[in-house]
Amino acid sequence: MPISIDRFEHDEELRERTTSERVVRFLLDHDDQAFTRGELADALDADPNTVGTNLSRLKERELVRHREPYWAITDDRERVASAFETRAESAYLDELLGEEDWEEWKEHAASEEALERAREESDDE
Repeated sequence: MPISIDRFEHDEELRERTTSERVVRFLLDHDDQAFTRGELADALDADPNTVGTNLSRLKERELVRHREPYWAITDDRERVASAFETRAESAYLDELLGEEDWEEWKEHAASEEALERAREESDDE
């Protein structure tokens, strides 16, 4: 079925997700469980080495937790939200965080951003 060119060019849902995004989304969907690298690779139909590399990077960014040999999503949903700020991910995170918590986070992030800009402007003077 054809789609509009506008959707083709702008719909974030159409773009292929990175392995990191797929890992995070899977772990968020299963936040009451922990998985081995192999189990994640099987669930995502991805190469285990690629999944392992991405898990290590996600751990460095504190988006996942690791206790050998298991991996799970972080408890810090705000950290996950800030890592995935696209419009498409926002809708998904609304479901996970609850609309009220997500709105509160966005307001907090906006106020933090405004505060940072004010600090930078005062430093420039």
